[in-house]
Amino acid sequence: MGDAEDKKIIKEHTFKTWSKQKGWDPIIVSSARGVYFYDVEGKKYLDFSSQFVNVNLGYGNERVISSIKEQLDKLQYINPSFGADVRAKATRALLKVMPRNISKFFYSTSGTEANEAAIKIARLYKKPKYKVLARYRSYHGSTEGSISLTGDYRRWFVEPNTMSGVVRIPEPYCFRCPLKLKYPDCGIACANYVDYVIRQEKNVVAMIVEPITGSNGVIVPPKEYMPLMRKIANENDVLFIADEVMTGWGRVGEWFVVNLWNIEPDILTTAKGASASYVPIGITGVSKEIGEFFEDEVFAHGHTFEAHPVSLSAIPAVIEEYKRLNILSHVKIMGNYVGKRLQELKERHRSIGDVRGVGLFWAIELVKDKNNSPFGGYEDKFEGKSTLVDILARKLLTERNIYVYNGPSWFIISPPLIINKEEVDEGVNAIDDILKEADKEFHG
Repeated sequence: MGDAEDKKIIKEHTFKTWSKQKGWDPIIVSSARGVYFYDVEGKKYLDFSSQFVNVNLGYGNERVISSIKEQLDKLQYINPSFGADVRAKATRALLKVMPRNISKFFYSTSGTEANEAAIKIARLYKKPKYKVLARYRSYHGSTEGSISLTGDYRRWFVEPNTMSGVVRIPEPYCFRCPLKLKYPDCGIACANYVDYVIRQEKNVVAMIVEPITGSNGVIVPPKEYMPLMRKIANENDVLFIADEVMTGWGRVGEWFVVNLWNIEPDILTTAKGASASYVPIGITGVSKEIGEFFEDEVFAHGHTFEAHPVSLSAIPAVIEEYKRLNILSHVKIMGNYVGKRLQELKERHRSIGDVRGVGLFWAIELVKDKNNSPFGGYEDKFEGKSTLVDILARKLLTERNIYVYNGPSWFIISPPLIINKEEVDEGVNAIDDILKEADKEFHG
């Protein structure tokens, strides 16, 4: 079968997520290696975002692939009521890199499932409390519970059929402060407001945050914000859930981003980089106290692919590769270089309103005037409209062979953690060139 036949069957018989189906023209990918993937015609593309911020070790890591192959030869599946040697091996490896207080794990197959489990565990542990605080600019997954926690436009599609008990709080989005304040004179009002919300509500069981907001624009909080949120949770007997599906696994130069602020969550969820995305994985880690609670209480959760041996086989190999390749140090070095290059872009392009990030997790937010008006918003995405940033991202892919993940008004720069300076320059130079089109649309 050729490219045309493959494309036809994909378009007619499979769904493109979060999109209208009409007009979908997918590139048919056949292979990948390092930080590049290749289409069926052999054309080479730089992956400048690790797909959805998940292919952390790049493509074709032989040691991870070998570990998965060995597991497939040995034990392909066993139901989760059994133990398995690979389950023990993966857990031992995790305990060495997780925050110190996280000591028990539920294994699933995605970040969505990891967050579903987190909410269920929190409510079982703290019943009859049930309310969960979640931020407006957030994404926690697409199933009923996780999409209910999600604050962005993707939740709108399923309303009013969402999970009850979710209370919204503002995010630390200093570039577009929802409270119309300026850091540092604001006194971190967005966090202090959370304390007020908890005291006005009743039965708040947990707050869930992406410590650095992911697909909604890589929003890096002020240094005081996360410790203050942890303190507020402690003072109000509210569980602190860190959604590290994107930020975990070396993305910011730490195993997990909570380490930047020396805080320990009660529950930590992660996925993506845990297996380098070579196989599906989701992890919900809980504190010793929560784990011990279920010694005498029913752990009322589970599914067929829980603790799947093939998925688990990737975890120890990934951790070993991070250490062998000295990934955390490399990310800090390369992150400084990426930040420098992106700040240079900001100086050259009037359409760049903000550049923000840590490690190899960055966003370039585009604006169309001196008032920092965005080129597009959530309403556009909800209605299935293409924003200027969507169009520019497509041009980067089809004309410059650079894949960049984007939101309504921002590019997300989050390459595989193995990237080098020459590859960074390749991606940044292409963005530099394409931004001339955004500059032409800038007014004022």
